[in-house]
Formats: sequence, C-alpha cells, structure tokens
Amino acid sequence: MPERLLDITSGHNFRDLGGYQTTDGHTVKWRRLLRTGSLAELDDQDLTKLARIPVTVDIDLRGFAEIKKDPDRVPAGANYYHLPVFAEDETDASHSDEEIAKQMSKPGNGYRHMLVVYERMATMQSAKKAYQEMFARLAANDQGAAIFHCTAGKDRTGMAAFLLLSALNVPRETILQDYLLTNRVTKDFREHWLAQMRQNLPQGPTTDALINNRRELASVNSDYLTKAITTIEANYGDVHHYLTDYLAISPTELAQLRHNYLE
Repeated sequence: MPERLLDITSGHNFRDLGGYQTTDGHTVKWRRLLRTGSLAELDDQDLTKLARIPVTVDIDLRGFAEIKKDPDRVPAGANYYHLPVFAEDETDASHSDEEIAKQMSKPGNGYRHMLVVYERMATMQSAKKAYQEMFARLAANDQGAAIFHCTAGKDRTGMAAFLLLSALNVPRETILQDYLLTNRVTKDFREHWLAQMRQNLPQGPTTDALINNRRELASVNSDYLTKAITTIEANYGDVHHYLTDYLAISPTELAQLRHNYLE
C-alpha cells in the first residue's frame, strides 16, 4: 500500500488522500489527489519525486501577497492554477510575528479567530469562486495527480479536502480524521517553532497568551471544521446541497470526479 505521507524533504504536510473508503463501496485512488503545504521551498529532489508520480495539476489556494513572496516551484509537466480562497491570507499562516503579536496578546483570540476564518471560507465569494474552479480543474484532470495546497496545508487546504471528499462520498468521520492528521504530521515542526519563539520573548502572561494563540493558529481543531459545517448546514441543509446549489457543481461534474478519483 502506498504511503499516505509523501517523502518530501523540503516541504511540510504533503499527504495522499488515496485509500479512503466511500459510503457506496468505492475507494479513493492512490496518487491522484494530494493535499499539501507550500511548494515554494521544494528542492530539486522533491520536484523529481512529484514529477514521477506524475503531478499534472498544481492548484494554489493562497493569496496574492503569499505567491508574490513565495511562488510555487511547479513540478515539471504540471499545469499551475492560482485560485485564491482569500484575496489576502486570513489564516495567519504567512503573517509575521509582529503582525500577529498585535492581535494575539489576549487569551483565546487564536481559537476565536480560526472559527471566524472557517465561517468565512464557507460563505465568502472569493472562497466560492476558488472552490468552484478547483472542482472544475479536478473534474478535467483525468490523468496524473492533482496537488491542492495553501501555505501550511491545513485550513484552506483542509476545507478543500472536506468538500472534495464529501463530493466523493467519503464518510464524515473519515474526513475529520484526515483533517486532524495535520496535527500529528506537523507536531515536531510546530513545537520546535513555538519553543524557539518562546526563547526569544520575555516570560509573562502576555507571552503565554501569544504562544497559546499561535499554537491555535498553527494547528487544526475539530471545532474549526465543525464551524464551517454548521454554517453550511444552516444555510443549505447539508453539504450535498452546498456543493450542488451554492458551488453549482453539476451532476456531470460530480460523476466525472467520481470516475477520475474512485475505484
């Protein structure tokens, strides 16, 4: 069985959605749908590995400032599509320590901020346009693997994976487990980063609050995805109607997605 965590040395959170079972007896194909963090730091060896899969589509969900600062290193043979969920990064994955410190000195602000981010991902027009186009590109990709990613590969990418796996009829419990897998595969990197941050700051309640808030921003929480789901259900009844009515994914597109990515 292929590995779910890809062997990428100069990137974080590179994962395969293959192997997940659906409610109607199918299985997501391996090496066809890859959810990842940024491709900006990939080395040549990483790019060779992705080209060999082969990756044929690179969907970049980041904002304009993010891609200007850290453009993707696109695998050879892949078509690149910039589909910004937000005009600017609202998840704080790419913001400076100084910018975030101004907002995150109050306990609980990180958690509350992420709930707002997930509600906005379910309702904002920029997110709607991005995810609509993502589905169209995936439906058209009948050969090779598609990568979809943001900066950390957890929030905008996590929402994309939730919508996509829901469209493929993967059970909600499985989708949530995949979403939370981010915390496990990025734990060492995240905790090392937070420890370094703490070393460079004075001891005290303000620093404790900042570190705890940064931990909330840098990880995923089932409450975050649940906030998006409850927002969707309050407005559209269920995820299926959100996909077909709000995102306007046609029965033909859904059938093509399932043909492309299920076995």
